[in-house]
Amino acid sequence: MEKGRNILVQAILDTLDVHISVIDLEGNIRYVNAAWEAFARENGDPELRYTGIGANYLEVCRIAAGEDHAVREIAARLEEVIEGKRAHLSWEYPCHSPEKKRWFLLSARPLGMEDAGAVVAHVDITQRKLAEEAVAKINVELEKRVEEKTASLQEANQGLTEAFEEVERLKDQLQKENIALREVLELEHEFPEIIGGSDTLKYVLFKVQQVGPTDAPVFITGETGTGKELVAHAIHRVSPRKDRLFLKVNCAALPPQLIESELFGHEKGAYTGAHTVQAGRFELARGGTLFLDEIGELPLELQPKLLRVLQDGEFEKVGSPRTLRADVRIIAATNRDVQEEIRKGRFREDLWYRLNVFPITVPPLRERKDDLPMLVDHFVSIFNKRLGKSIDRIPSGAMKGLKTYDWPGNIRELENLVHRAMIVSPGPELHVEVPESGAEFRRESANLQEVERKHILRILKKSAWKIEGKSGAAERLGLNPGTLRSRMKKLGIERPR
Repeated sequence: MEKGRNILVQAILDTLDVHISVIDLEGNIRYVNAAWEAFARENGDPELRYTGIGANYLEVCRIAAGEDHAVREIAARLEEVIEGKRAHLSWEYPCHSPEKKRWFLLSARPLGMEDAGAVVAHVDITQRKLAEEAVAKINVELEKRVEEKTASLQEANQGLTEAFEEVERLKDQLQKENIALREVLELEHEFPEIIGGSDTLKYVLFKVQQVGPTDAPVFITGETGTGKELVAHAIHRVSPRKDRLFLKVNCAALPPQLIESELFGHEKGAYTGAHTVQAGRFELARGGTLFLDEIGELPLELQPKLLRVLQDGEFEKVGSPRTLRADVRIIAATNRDVQEEIRKGRFREDLWYRLNVFPITVPPLRERKDDLPMLVDHFVSIFNKRLGKSIDRIPSGAMKGLKTYDWPGNIRELENLVHRAMIVSPGPELHVEVPESGAEFRRESANLQEVERKHILRILKKSAWKIEGKSGAAERLGLNPGTLRSRMKKLGIERPR
């Protein structure tokens, strides 16, 4: 049976275009697939003497590196992967021949078994690299043409209007071609759902890569709509728990009496309506990751139970005396000022210390406006498919307008704006109605905020300052209790003592 399974696995691996080998702890090659053998024979090793089974791959790498310190460093990292000291190695390198240019992506991971070594794969990424070069060349050429046309405008008054329109057309063409070429350049990176390349976003992803391989609790803060849940998913994806469940609990979406059962589960008959045994999220997520969104909304009486899980890894189901072990990685998120919540006695300081082992702040969109073109392109692509449209052009004027707006609703507001624009745009060009901004808009907003403040105060007084539950202010206003609290804080509304 085992032999048959091995033959089947080898047959599958031999069908792949990826060059795959298995290296033991000494650096010796123990297995290569058909693609590896074919490539080796085509590139100067017809007898597989240096890159076939039995050859020492590490030694071959050191010889190939020569005096190139960068390549020697990669060889040293590969040795760490083989020894199990490094979880992953990824390196792009050129492998040109007189006939053509070629690039490959070297990827290595430990086998995860004692005395097992590592799997090394080489993926041909030539098409991607050639596309990158094509994009760079097109961009340089188009920018050159734009500069030449602009210079001619400065030198001559004749045909000024026509020349300016040509410059604008070339700029729009550059944007249009970048959108089209981006489909060719869908790079396989670790966080495909997080869009952007700004320095602030890169720093967030750097912190994700730092903490991901650990089991440390992570505390994510940021304004509503900035993508805190996407960051939590990214942490899970680069963690050792990535093959297990990622479960989410929205602490603001459940009534207080149900959150305890949702988190820890309950026994049959634990309370009225508990007709069956139910496993909680801590039990279901065993071996995986539990994301506690809006942790600032967690009722105060449940916070000691969560603290116990973090400290001792133990909990009990509602209505059960039996202690269960929790094997989960905790990621929490909030848009609240936790220090202020602690000061007001609504959040335990010791729980915050346990959760805040590794803090990550997701920046608002107004601090990463360089990402706007990529985000708009991303949403246009999504809604093209949903709406059956083929919009492929975003005017430079519209993009300039989007960059002047402060985006109080962050990425969620941008997504909604693009969605509306896609619906009303009849042709291939996106018609965007940019929200107002500037001093005049801020004055109007201030007036609106005062109206909103007075309205919320009036409803709170009618509700005897009851926020949640039946006939509470949140219900009367049609808001989530957490949203109402956030608005109260922003507007400076506090209950009279």
